[in-house]
Amino acid sequence: MRDEKEQAACPMCGTRLVLAKRGRPAVYCSRSCQARAYRRRKQHLPSPGTPPAPVAAPARASGTRERQRRRIAEALWRVAAEHGLHAASMRRIADGAGVSLRVVQYHFDSKHALLVDALRLLHEENERLARARVPADATDPRALLRAVLLEFLPLDEQRAHALKVFAAYYARSLTDPALAAVFLTADQPLERFVADIVETGRAAGMTAPGLDPQHEADLLVSGVTGLGLDVVHERRSLADVRAVLDYHVTRVFPPRSVAPA
Repeated sequence: MRDEKEQAACPMCGTRLVLAKRGRPAVYCSRSCQARAYRRRKQHLPSPGTPPAPVAAPARASGTRERQRRRIAEALWRVAAEHGLHAASMRRIADGAGVSLRVVQYHFDSKHALLVDALRLLHEENERLARARVPADATDPRALLRAVLLEFLPLDEQRAHALKVFAAYYARSLTDPALAAVFLTADQPLERFVADIVETGRAAGMTAPGLDPQHEADLLVSGVTGLGLDVVHERRSLADVRAVLDYHVTRVFPPRSVAPA
């Protein structure tokens, strides 16, 4: 019976190997195949005959997952804007998104996780739309300040909807410390941004004398947010609120004839 080692083949090219009479039996038919095997191990290449791995499927799966998460978040926004976050049960959100409760629970392991992620997505959406509306070449600090503050007012359906959702989050954060820790962040990026605009104007000699940019920013942001909610509640008209906003912008950036030289 022929020895099995005589029947061995080179793993790289398939050439039949002959059993050596002395020493260690050969594994490869030549140094060339041995070098190829070494390079394959270093590069983690698949063995000969291994079918190619499927590509692009992970990207498609990831895209589908993100779209589904976004749809669930949008359903939560609608419930929050119309009924408040206290009414946003997981089942109600699932119904609004047109998915099963199991799908919602697959994407979000808790209601808190859903609330936090939906808030993050809303911030991202508002920032994207605001950047598109605020002129990119707005080099005049006064014009830039006015454009930024206008973003806090319900000038269209999208901004009115976002204001209602944020109001629902604020109300829920009063009794939900875990949500408050996310919703009421300490860094205050909007106030810092407005303060930077005022500081830029002050450095250029465009602002009224004696202003503190940070204090002005705190007042402007909190004031215009409250005015925007007044419009949503129909306590004030949009025209009246615009007039109040213009008054305060002019107070910070008076006409050039009044501003210090």
